[in-house]
Amino acid sequence: MSEDVDRSRRHFLGVATGVAGAAGAAFAVYPFLASWKPSARAQALGAPVEVDISRLEPGELVKVEWRGKPVWVLNRTEDMMGYAEKARAEDLLRDPDSEAPQQPEYAANETRSIRPDILVVVGSCTHLGCSPTERFEVAPADLGPDWFGGFFCPCHGSKFDLAGRVYKGVPAPLNLAVPPHRYVNDDVILIGADSGVA
Repeated sequence: MSEDVDRSRRHFLGVATGVAGAAGAAFAVYPFLASWKPSARAQALGAPVEVDISRLEPGELVKVEWRGKPVWVLNRTEDMMGYAEKARAEDLLRDPDSEAPQQPEYAANETRSIRPDILVVVGSCTHLGCSPTERFEVAPADLGPDWFGGFFCPCHGSKFDLAGRVYKGVPAPLNLAVPPHRYVNDDVILIGADSGVA
């Protein structure tokens, strides 16, 4: 009879030790696994950003931040769109047809946009990441007669037209990137999400 008692006691102690060990391992692993989850700040940085363009006047630029990068939304005037086409027609651009994958398929067109009047680009030079300045005037003395307006990077002199396409003969190798985006309605753009774009 004493052998039966010892066996059941051993079995109980074995099961109790196993359960306690499993619980201890779970408590030890949980913080490790939880550390893989992005913080609330990181989740917010990666979240899509809504931009209200209802009050964006023709020729006006608004800057927002998405994933720690500046994103520019420009309401192009008819003249601006004409100047962008002129820069393209005069063979001033390195990648006039947007063949490099710097934009989603729906923005691989002449205007590099979903709507021709609204340009959405990441405002970081593709050379070393400086932020170009908007220079919408045509043929200023410091940029020359072949300047039809666009974005100029003061760090190393890269130039981009009003569709974010890079000029030839400058350090930047690629056009400005077009982030994924879609129109929630006529007045709101969602930057960082493009599901549902035709």
